[in-house]
Amino acid sequence: MVFRLLVEPFRRCLAYLERSIFLIGLLSLLWFLFRTGTKPTRAAYPCQRVAAANSYIWLTVYMLPFLHAVSQKILSINLSRRKILVLFILATISVGSVISWRLHEMWSKPEREALGLTFEGWTANFQPSSDILVVNGTRGGDGGIIELINLMGKHGLRFYKSQEVGENKGPDGLIARDDVVLIKVNSQWDERGGTNTDLLKELIQAILDHPDGFVGEIVVVDNGQAQYGSAGNGGSFSWSRSNAEDPSQSVEKVVSIFSDSHKVSAYLWDAITTKQVKEYKDGDMEDGYVINMTVNPRTEIMISYPKFKTKFGTYISFKTGIWTPETQTYNSERLKVINMPVLKTHSTYGVTACVKHYMGVVSDKLTRNLGSRAHNTVGLGGMGTEMVETRFPVLNIIDAIWVNAVPKRGPRTPYNVATRVNVIAASVDPVALDYWAAKCILMKVAELKGYGDLSSMDPDNTNSGSFGNWLRLSMNEIMLAGYQSTMDEDHMNVYVTSLSS
Repeated sequence: MVFRLLVEPFRRCLAYLERSIFLIGLLSLLWFLFRTGTKPTRAAYPCQRVAAANSYIWLTVYMLPFLHAVSQKILSINLSRRKILVLFILATISVGSVISWRLHEMWSKPEREALGLTFEGWTANFQPSSDILVVNGTRGGDGGIIELINLMGKHGLRFYKSQEVGENKGPDGLIARDDVVLIKVNSQWDERGGTNTDLLKELIQAILDHPDGFVGEIVVVDNGQAQYGSAGNGGSFSWSRSNAEDPSQSVEKVVSIFSDSHKVSAYLWDAITTKQVKEYKDGDMEDGYVINMTVNPRTEIMISYPKFKTKFGTYISFKTGIWTPETQTYNSERLKVINMPVLKTHSTYGVTACVKHYMGVVSDKLTRNLGSRAHNTVGLGGMGTEMVETRFPVLNIIDAIWVNAVPKRGPRTPYNVATRVNVIAASVDPVALDYWAAKCILMKVAELKGYGDLSSMDPDNTNSGSFGNWLRLSMNEIMLAGYQSTMDEDHMNVYVTSLSS
């Protein structure tokens, strides 16, 4: 009885507060100003965004009518007092406007300066090992790709395949002068949800600058699955709000810079993602998706991949290679894939990076209709199976110039949710790169910004269904196919450089 008497007034007070828009708005405004303080980046916190919304309502519903009533009162008093009141009101409006604008600016304006992360390199304690190459301080259009290629060459991973041996070229190089290079990007989401187009432009130029003279072909590709995405119908290469210093610079605009003088084009596989076809060798010349109807017993994925004709007349099977109709043969050696995802969190699978990025290779719709939806297999390691049973990338480059480190907030990443980090990193091993990027970039950013529970993006979290768990299952698939892959830091070499050094 005594407890009830003590608690009842408190309960009534809370009930009143819940019903009082005035108090909620006023307290939200005070909380927002107090909590944000001198650190504007806190305005991106989920609680601060709610407080900002409540503050706008309070200022609109209560302050504007109050100022209107006061202005009417002024007209009824004598001239001298009216002048004093007018000055007071003007001062109040000015201060209020500054506060309101500051609230809006802190809530919606993206960060301009990089967070300023530092990275430590290390050498593997055991063999075999995977190399991770990191460039810090790049904004995407300032030579970061060249710096990355130089760093790769310094540590024995040559970008250019050539008979001549040099720091960045040699017979063991990745890209030959006559290769057909598929650059796999993120395109399903606009703003910071897609691969940085400044970075894409630099990579295309670097390939075209092959020391032996590039005579091959470059195709920018992705499958936004013709579903979900910023417009609700899949991917786009012509978003008006792109991930670049100039937001209007879409993938389409980047490709158009080169397409008149070089064989550079783009192919959005959304256009063919619902069309099932057979391989060229079976006499089917139509663009579409080839499906392996046998479900993998370990990861439950039904392998699917695109085959298509490029703008310049080249027939490509993602799995089998370049098809020559005259000789009825495939050339698998000349088809190369560079996997270039943007680093961000994922609402279901924790992290989107190199391995998850292969969801943009499969046909989610066709496999769903056939009874084994590809997206549902990510948590079982399905993307690892997809990689090794179709075409493994010769290089993975993570775009971490802007990242989404808000737990489970991605893959959609509006400008005001992203954090500028100014980092790119590369590896032949997609798993090692995902592990390092999640642990040393995403988690570090999330900690600095106070986002709370980071278990969804922790690669060391082995709980069933977690990012760490499905990344490990993917790694097992890759290792079974004979590729070097690791999630053990003792088996990683991390090399770091900076554009400012």
